[in-house]
Amino acid sequence: MIDEDRSALPAQGVPAERVLAEIRELRGMDRPTHGGRLFAYVYDPGVAGLEELAAAAYAESAHVNGLDPTAFPSLLAMENALVGAAARLLGGGPGTNAPAVVGSVTSGGTESLILAVKTARDARPEIDEPRIVVPASAHAAFAKAAHYLRVEIDSVPVDLDTLRPAVADVAAAIRPETVLVVCSAPSYAHGVIDPVEQIAEVAAAAGVRCHVDACFGGWTLPYLRRLGAPVPAFDFAVPGVTSISVDLHKYAYAPKGVSVLLHRDPALRAPQYFAYADWPGYTMVNPVISSTRSGGPIAAAYATLRHLGDDGYLELTRQTREAVRVLADAVRGVDGLRLVAEPASTVVCFTTTDSGPDLFVLVDELAARGWHTQPQLGYAGLPRSVHLTVTAAVAPRAAEFGPDLAEAVTAAGVTGPVTLPPELLALAGALSPEALTADLVAGLAAGLGLGAGGGLPERMAPVNTLLDAAAPALRERLLVEFVSLLQRPSY
Repeated sequence: MIDEDRSALPAQGVPAERVLAEIRELRGMDRPTHGGRLFAYVYDPGVAGLEELAAAAYAESAHVNGLDPTAFPSLLAMENALVGAAARLLGGGPGTNAPAVVGSVTSGGTESLILAVKTARDARPEIDEPRIVVPASAHAAFAKAAHYLRVEIDSVPVDLDTLRPAVADVAAAIRPETVLVVCSAPSYAHGVIDPVEQIAEVAAAAGVRCHVDACFGGWTLPYLRRLGAPVPAFDFAVPGVTSISVDLHKYAYAPKGVSVLLHRDPALRAPQYFAYADWPGYTMVNPVISSTRSGGPIAAAYATLRHLGDDGYLELTRQTREAVRVLADAVRGVDGLRLVAEPASTVVCFTTTDSGPDLFVLVDELAARGWHTQPQLGYAGLPRSVHLTVTAAVAPRAAEFGPDLAEAVTAAGVTGPVTLPPELLALAGALSPEALTADLVAGLAAGLGLGAGGGLPERMAPVNTLLDAAAPALRERLLVEFVSLLQRPSY
């Protein structure tokens, strides 16, 4: 039980200012979303006044419903404008070899990817057991889509040096049941761009759609190319590319959640729609998964794009590229660290060498110094690593990272690696997900500082070390159980 005064449904209503004060107090528990020290989850351009503009635009349309464009044509107009901007940026529209590009605004990259898979599946109703070919480095949302839609995944490994799938392996994975081939521009984990042109060619030769997941990089790669970066072809300029996803709440710097799913032409998009008239109510017609959709995110994205403009995005990308250079140089300058890949977009990914510190302890040491990074577990021969999503707001602080990184490496070396009990590590290496019991999970959680009261441990290195020792299937189950311990209602 919590005090009735802080219940979400108090006996008596609470004044507005007090409610807002409570929310601000709760927000004090969060990592900072501004200031250039959080390298995951949020995208901050550091542009004065932009957040206020987006919030005002959001409020103007928050209660407008995207369910029916005939009732709320303002949203239809703004959505069409966002799709048109994304299409032009990604090689479509008038004057290109993909003049008829169409699209839809979704709630985020996961919804865009689910819809890309759904559209490809439904375009081939004669296939009873549809499959998709997905590089191992592709976003986990494809696995979620396959799970939801009952589609099988044929996973293609990536080269341990290039971090990209071999085109020959992709071609070999295509079967008569394949409805979609996937590639990333770039992959989220390491920030490398798949060989889109070659993958799209083998997909087209097999008569299969090819989706480019540019959720992460679609709004920056065109500007990086304009700034002189050697960005390979990845968009609708590639003939075999049939659909592309790009998140506006990432490097278009719109508030969450707004993504765009584009198709090369209307015929390719047609299976995306859901329509239903066999009931006594209104005929339901949905281009996306949601029926009711708040107009707030769409209006906020529209205002953001209009305010920043093409020249604004070019400048923000220039600042981001400079920050990437500074951070990558900082990693190169510290003994015991190495880059997993040379930065090709807006990601800096690094790991430790044999003589370096425990990577998960290093992550905690960086957090103690105000740098919030994203640790990535080892996978299929790929090392555990640290992922930095770099935004324009990082640029003014980038020079501070190097000294703090060196200091954190020294501190992590003094602390030493995480030492979990041998029997616990053995258990993590041998236990099957089905063998986990409630008592076993509770004991593991307590030992790692994940209390039933919803608290988080001060340091995450022991948790990450245990997860790193487990196979992916056990990691999934452990994380489900651990998160479920945190998500308990406040009665």
